[in-house]
Amino acid sequence: MTIDKSRLPSRHVTEGPSRAPHRSYYYAMGLSTKEIEQPFVGVASCWNEAAPCNIALMRQAQAVKKGVKEAGGTPREFCTITVTDGIAMGHEGMRSSLVSREVIADSVELTMRGHSYDALVGLAGCDKSLPGMMMAMLRLNVPSVFIYGGSILPGRFEGRDVTVLDVFEAVGAHAAGRNDMTADKLQLLEKVACPSAGACGGQFTANTMACVSEAMGLALPLSSALPAPYESRDEYSRASGETVMMLIEKNIRPRDIVTLKALENAAAVVAATGGSTNAVLHLPAIANEAGIAFTLDDVAAIFRKTPYLADLKPGGQYVAKDMGEAGGMPMLMRTMLDGGYLHGDCLTVTGKTLAENLEGVVFDETQKVIRPVSNPLSPTGGVVGLKGSLAPEGAIVKVAGMKNLKFRGPARVFNCEEDCFKAVEKREYEEGDVLVIRYEGPKGGPGMREMLSTTSAIYGQGMGDKVALITDGRFSGATRGFCIGHVGPEAFDGGPIGLLKDGDMIVIDAAEGTINVELSEDELAERRKSFTRKENMYASGALWKYTQTVGPAYLGACTQPGAKDEKHVYADI
Repeated sequence: MTIDKSRLPSRHVTEGPSRAPHRSYYYAMGLSTKEIEQPFVGVASCWNEAAPCNIALMRQAQAVKKGVKEAGGTPREFCTITVTDGIAMGHEGMRSSLVSREVIADSVELTMRGHSYDALVGLAGCDKSLPGMMMAMLRLNVPSVFIYGGSILPGRFEGRDVTVLDVFEAVGAHAAGRNDMTADKLQLLEKVACPSAGACGGQFTANTMACVSEAMGLALPLSSALPAPYESRDEYSRASGETVMMLIEKNIRPRDIVTLKALENAAAVVAATGGSTNAVLHLPAIANEAGIAFTLDDVAAIFRKTPYLADLKPGGQYVAKDMGEAGGMPMLMRTMLDGGYLHGDCLTVTGKTLAENLEGVVFDETQKVIRPVSNPLSPTGGVVGLKGSLAPEGAIVKVAGMKNLKFRGPARVFNCEEDCFKAVEKREYEEGDVLVIRYEGPKGGPGMREMLSTTSAIYGQGMGDKVALITDGRFSGATRGFCIGHVGPEAFDGGPIGLLKDGDMIVIDAAEGTINVELSEDELAERRKSFTRKENMYASGALWKYTQTVGPAYLGACTQPGAKDEKHVYADI
């Protein structure tokens, strides 16, 4: 394949006599004249040794590079950061998690801009690195292919599959003094729960966003299915390298692929899989990079009309490996397309439409993970948007696996997660309480922490369906129970959640999509007069900088205006 570089960004560093100094650097790295004359493809991975979700990425990046080379391109590998939620969870480190999404997008953008690369293949394995990488692709708008690093294999404990969620919940059971979770048993569980490389195995945030990458068309069909340790994954990486060269030749760019219809497909897949509530934060942020308005309300509207089809943990029975063996995203999207729940005319990285990619896929009635649309687990999606006097900008709850969708109870108010966790640990709460954790929003935290340690402790105590928990922060994709996040406006901005007092009656109806506090408008207005913001402790550094720029959760907690305000697109420099 011979591609004319006269229209590509890398011409600025490789073409003409004035670029002799630049070319000398490439010769220093062992490139040939031919390789310098070929398109440059950035191969970006979030490899690190922070957690198992990332350690297989460098191996897969080598396969990508092989595919690029075989298709006539010159790969340039680089890494960026990841903050892995499983390690960051339950302490101050979690404030860095959502911020890392922006840093990943920014660092990939700066590397691509600084070195004038022509295309991008991005590999990511952990929660925020997936949307961060996809955001960079939309922002740069050079031909791009996304690759998920793959899920972890399930652990085995006492004859059943387990994930890291079982360990978090076991901590709660142990703290509650339950006989079935002694200290010795907890130690045995922690040693077997995560047996390999790969991201958390349930339909938590990483696997949810991996499904999104295929549903939006940024990833090759079935590329999200295989677990990380399987070296057969490398064939998808190699194929992705070849595919990005085809995209350069045909000048197919991410914004040609990620349209409003594609985003609606992504939201439908989140609902159908009972996916992570974090998708409601990431889809608007991805849309922002394409200049498309797609808010929490828009996502929630898709959720309301999409059936829940995939029986995946934490609300269901199966893990990501099982989903892949059942046919993965193509199998799920086959029945969704046939049922009228997807737009089949959306372009994908294959150069074909979603419907064309699914030609020849026949729904397998024998597998047990994915239901057909004619027989859903429930008629509406596994995630529900809420709105009302307590959340005028909206909130989100994951209802997959829940039986009771209504709750009314008195507020127990905490100004940070740690205070709530201490109360839960000591069982200083009552059945029927609504635990309120505030000042954990994008600005107020800062960083919008996830509350998995607290929710898992509640569940481990056997109280998961007996109390509700609401926050202006986030929940892990692994969270289950009546847990409502993204409440906006956040307390830091004077939202109603910041005006609550112990004993205020809160009413939640996930069937109707409402969340209210039984206070009059006059009472709320009176409390607002005496409202004093609780300042966060970060007055310098990256977290301070984040607080100055981050927007509201219902718009994706973005830190910059996105494509709607851009003056030029990088791909056209």
